[in-house]
Amino acid sequence: MAGGNWDDLTVRITSGAAMAVVGIAAIVAGGVWFQMLAVFVTAVMVWELWMMIQPDRPTPGMLMAAFVASVFSGFLSTEREWLWVFMAIAPLVGAMAIRTRPRERMTFFLFCFGIQLAGFGLVVFRADFSLAYLLWLVSIVVATDIFGYFAGRAFGGPKFWPAISPKKTWSGTIAGWIAAALIGVAFWFYTKAGASVIWLSVLLSFSGQMGDIAESALKRRTGVKDSSTLIPGHGGLFDRFDALLGASLVLLIIAYLFDVPGVRF
Repeated sequence: MAGGNWDDLTVRITSGAAMAVVGIAAIVAGGVWFQMLAVFVTAVMVWELWMMIQPDRPTPGMLMAAFVASVFSGFLSTEREWLWVFMAIAPLVGAMAIRTRPRERMTFFLFCFGIQLAGFGLVVFRADFSLAYLLWLVSIVVATDIFGYFAGRAFGGPKFWPAISPKKTWSGTIAGWIAAALIGVAFWFYTKAGASVIWLSVLLSFSGQMGDIAESALKRRTGVKDSSTLIPGHGGLFDRFDALLGASLVLLIIAYLFDVPGVRF
């Protein structure tokens, strides 16, 4: 299987497996362990975002990441009603980007706020909903990525959005939806969730794909290949978790604003 489209497979699998072990352990442990992981990942992604936009000024990016970690960690042990307080304070981090390139100030603000809000949502799902709820979300994102990767490499075909993400194909995209639907069916059978979990799984799969597309658009806008080089075969944390951010944001909106029947584990 070496050569061609599969050159990076071994590296991707190795680093992906390492991330999976750490992530699953933190998710299962919950509490402060998952909160610490969320703080770390969120802060690093804000730093990566800064470096994508303003690579010639690394120091403000590091200071901003430290600020995010300190502010973000202060809200992770609170009840979910604190979301509104968090939403009022988190934009301050984006506002700190006043000295970025003028045309990128709003770009940084929106992505920075989205990263923080999605990270907050993940902690809320684990602490206030259930372990199964978060495992369901993560399973959808992981299955979408794996099925999409292999289907896209194996079948190829028309591109999903070539102007933004030239590697993403319709075959991989649809394979991701099918994988998500299968995850939904599994949770329908083996948990207390109702049939709504199936279509919602597909929606979250698509939301994750849009998170990936959004980050691809940002990379093209800033002229970078990866958000960083922290993870061999994957780029940076932002590259690896962009889909989870998109799915988490949509699920957080659904959980707070709508009462979807049957999505209880």
